[in-house]
Amino acid sequence: MQIKPMDDNPDGEIYLSIVSPVYRADKLVGELVSRIKAAVEPLNRPFEIILVDDRSPDNSWEAIVQQAQDERVRGFRLSRNFGQHRAITAGLEQCRGQWIVVMDCDLQDQPEEIPALYQQAQKGYDLVFARRVERQDSWLKRAGSRAFYRVLSYLTETKQDPTIANFGIYHRKVIDAVLAMRENIRYFPTMVRWVGFRAGGLAVAHAERPEGTSSYNLRRLLNLALDIILAYSDKPLRLTVKIGLLISVSAFLMVFLTLVRYFLGYIWEPGYASLIISIWFFAGLLLSVLGMVGLYIGKTFEQVKNRPIYLLDQVTASGAPQPYTGRININL
Repeated sequence: MQIKPMDDNPDGEIYLSIVSPVYRADKLVGELVSRIKAAVEPLNRPFEIILVDDRSPDNSWEAIVQQAQDERVRGFRLSRNFGQHRAITAGLEQCRGQWIVVMDCDLQDQPEEIPALYQQAQKGYDLVFARRVERQDSWLKRAGSRAFYRVLSYLTETKQDPTIANFGIYHRKVIDAVLAMRENIRYFPTMVRWVGFRAGGLAVAHAERPEGTSSYNLRRLLNLALDIILAYSDKPLRLTVKIGLLISVSAFLMVFLTLVRYFLGYIWEPGYASLIISIWFFAGLLLSVLGMVGLYIGKTFEQVKNRPIYLLDQVTASGAPQPYTGRININL
């Protein structure tokens, strides 16, 4: 398999795209755009800033429209709240750069780190992840994040690093490979790891959120974890098979032991308590297995409906949305 060279960039074409999903950040959009411009302008490369409003209930879209007076800023508004990772997909499908930066809008990912990520990528990497050396979050959130990624790593059988999120720089061929994955459940960090390519990392400073709070509460994190596990792994099903076999072996041993005790005369009265416990235990186990299988069937049903991953409602004057063509820059 031969990879098509893609670093040649004719004059006037966009070289660097910065994609950021926006939600509840109306007071941060202006600072986000100004800091991105200040960070990337010294690179002397044509760039664009793509802001995707995930149907935020505040005035985020109005703030994006105001910033889009600069033609280098392109704004897209989704028809409803589709979620952060679908909003990222929307931005990636509209970006035109040879290198793409993905970052959150809350300014905990600092735009000033973009030149360092770009310089690291020029050392021969196709993607460079930003590793947050000291997360500026509460100890409870950091502990929960470590536990979340540890369980996620085990169940998805994919190494998950709690210091890495969406922030990073990615070559066009990496993004095209990610966009070729048309599954309904989107989780950008896992998808970008799955496609492979030459990956590097760079330690970056993590800032405190200057305004507002994260929209990810415990319920949303648990729902996200469940979606990721169901979408990227069948390990829960295999675990239920193993547990079922273990219980079957244990039940066989208990039957053998019971028969031995019966023939030796130690059992003279049927055990009501053990019978009730067994019924409840196995009934609960069967319902759990059926529920897990049902979840997988439900996710499969959602996928085969083949609905759009997202829908655009509005674009700024500089947006000029283009339909995604399914391009992928790999020649077999």
